Amino acid sequence: MTRTLPDLREAWSRLRALAAVPPPPQEMVHVRIRFVERGVGIPVKGIILVFLTFLLFFSGWLGDMPGIQQEVLGYVRTFFLLYFALSVGAGLIHWEMEEVSTRLLIPVTSAMAILDGAMLSLLTLVTGGYDSILYWAFLGLVVRNAAVIPSADVQITINLMVSLGYLLAGVLDHWVAGTELELIRTTGRGTVSGGFFDEGGAPITESLILRMLLLLLLTVCCAGIQILADRQRQRELDAREFQIKQQQLEAAGRLAAEIAHQLKNPLGVINNAAFTLQRTVKEGKKITQQISIIQEEVGRSDRIITELMGYARLSEGRVERVNLNEELDRAVSEVLPEGAKFGIRVHRDYTPGLPQLLGQRGHFAEVFANLLTNAREAMEGRGELFLSTRTGPDFSVLVTVRDTGPGIPPERLKQIFEPYFTTKNRGTGLGLAIVKNNTELYGGTVGVESELGTGTRFTVTLPARSLMRLRT
Repeated sequence: MTRTLPDLREAWSRLRALAAVPPPPQEMVHVRIRFVERGVGIPVKGIILVFLTFLLFFSGWLGDMPGIQQEVLGYVRTFFLLYFALSVGAGLIHWEMEEVSTRLLIPVTSAMAILDGAMLSLLTLVTGGYDSILYWAFLGLVVRNAAVIPSADVQITINLMVSLGYLLAGVLDHWVAGTELELIRTTGRGTVSGGFFDEGGAPITESLILRMLLLLLLTVCCAGIQILADRQRQRELDAREFQIKQQQLEAAGRLAAEIAHQLKNPLGVINNAAFTLQRTVKEGKKITQQISIIQEEVGRSDRIITELMGYARLSEGRVERVNLNEELDRAVSEVLPEGAKFGIRVHRDYTPGLPQLLGQRGHFAEVFANLLTNAREAMEGRGELFLSTRTGPDFSVLVTVRDTGPGIPPERLKQIFEPYFTTKNRGTGLGLAIVKNNTELYGGTVGVESELGTGTRFTVTLPARSLMRLRT
């Protein structure tokens, strides 16, 4: 028993991981809802609402029901009036769906799917329970829900609720029939209909089991088809994303290499000329000192360009899937190794299951390492460091690095991302510039908030889907 429970938990975790597929793009969701709900659903539901209005309020077909079923019919009529009003409102939203955001459209569609199942269950209750011909409408409702609800979890939940509604309709029908039977026994009046028997009086247990199995099987099959389709779509998007990022990084690498190459040549000429000049005018001490300064600056420029060439080589590397939570932990281990015994407490607030980014691991490693190094030096090795990751709007991931250092003066906030700007004695001023460049290389942004005496917060926003940004 002790081994069975962990096995079941592991199996359940694997099943959830298998069904964990990112939702389709908003455009695809709009196309599905436009075709199913607006193109087909609105005309069909309009006809159904007119027919049900006539059937429930103007037809005598349901007028000869026994007393208790007449009471049930009254509740069904009341719910139908509410359902009618909500259906009209949802129909207007679907008709004007081009002006409605997906965040509102999907909940409205899901809520109406639940209401459709509830209304169908009530109609099943007053039309024969388990033996009602409306059972086949439940199968159609399951397929329709699979077509318009993008999330597999929500889709399965709603379709299970629809199946449960059919089951409860039969149970209530049986209860009403039993109540009518008790009334006949006590008063000698009334008739019995419904219950767990078909029209010939035979038990319908086997038929009920088959019908429920069919509903559940259809629910699972529809969800499985959607998961497979979404996984195929995900693979195609990943392939296109990979190709786009690879092309972008190769182009950036070639550009950086060309710039570095073009700058190194004149610097080499300047350095040689300065060396020759120094040998020629040895007796001029002041001139020699100035030439030494020129050589030092040329050497410094050469080191900076060498770093840019290393960045260019990095841009020509391999694109792969990157887990930002793992990369952030790896950067912490690099910048704040345990053996160094820094007096900095690291607080982590990571969101599990972040979408993985396609890119070069070295780019993200440089971003996080420079931000953490900046925080460590600002706190002079002692303080609190807060790291957090979370999902953002439009398929983005947000990484926050906050320290408890002295903060940055407001007049310097606009300069900290500029190349070569530094307030440190030994700094090159390239750390935060590299953070900005590497982030923007993937279409992301980096922001900073700081308050003197409180600390500084850097927020890096990275799009998990460049394709979505290209379309917009």
